[in-house]
Amino acid sequence: MSLRSALFMPASNARAIEKARTLAADAIILDLEDAVAPDAKAGARDQAVGAARDGGFGARPLVLRINGLDSDWGADDCRAAADAGFDAVLLPKVSSPDNLAAARALLGPVPLWAMIESCAAMLALPMIVAAARANDLRCLILGPNDLAKDMRCTPGADRLPLQPHLVAIVTAARAYGLIALDGVCNAIGDDDRLTAECAQGARFGFDGKTLIHPSQIAIANAAFAPSGERIAWAERVIAAFALPEHADKGAIQLDGEMVERLHLEQARRVMSLG
Repeated sequence: MSLRSALFMPASNARAIEKARTLAADAIILDLEDAVAPDAKAGARDQAVGAARDGGFGARPLVLRINGLDSDWGADDCRAAADAGFDAVLLPKVSSPDNLAAARALLGPVPLWAMIESCAAMLALPMIVAAARANDLRCLILGPNDLAKDMRCTPGADRLPLQPHLVAIVTAARAYGLIALDGVCNAIGDDDRLTAECAQGARFGFDGKTLIHPSQIAIANAAFAPSGERIAWAERVIAAFALPEHADKGAIQLDGEMVERLHLEQARRVMSLG
């Protein structure tokens, strides 16, 4: 499954939900947390549940970001999502495996995604991902705004203070077979900034990026899809290892370089995304 782009849409906005059904994002995240005012939480929850039951989002994942379980709304959000038809529930501000277990107890079989957005979460990251299988956790998402606030840092266009955490999240996700999504870019309309962030995230190994506006979808989809050059490389590697004379070889020479079976695995993954 390709998850180049995951678009947050406010669950309180019926027009936004309807528009989401027509957009080219690889996943839609209906948001009950940051995008919804306190007095609109209950109504937004009902609207999100209704949208999930009505369907129309295609084969891509439909995800509900709930409020934190320490809030007045989180537990009710979980109970409402348990049988509504969401493909996953995104749990904000995960800082320990206990947060996953508490959500799991309320959600039944619905898979979990987790926001990693605090210093405590970064320190507990190995324990969080080690609990992934027991809690059906499938995806980690960087929360850059909350993490920067917690660190008291100023990320800047290059996100320099956050870069070690980007690497740590990707590493943790890969160790346990999870999806890793880069955090949002706040600069709506700044295509150069978004393009640079997407290129950075792709280089660090993220599967895709979370977005806050439909205008950001095309750039993310392009950045996290294999380039024509990468696809051509993958085709050559697969074709070379398919030759009878290479059937039992662990490494071969191709285009003047040593290519191993690990590169064949990479090539097959590239073709699965192309």
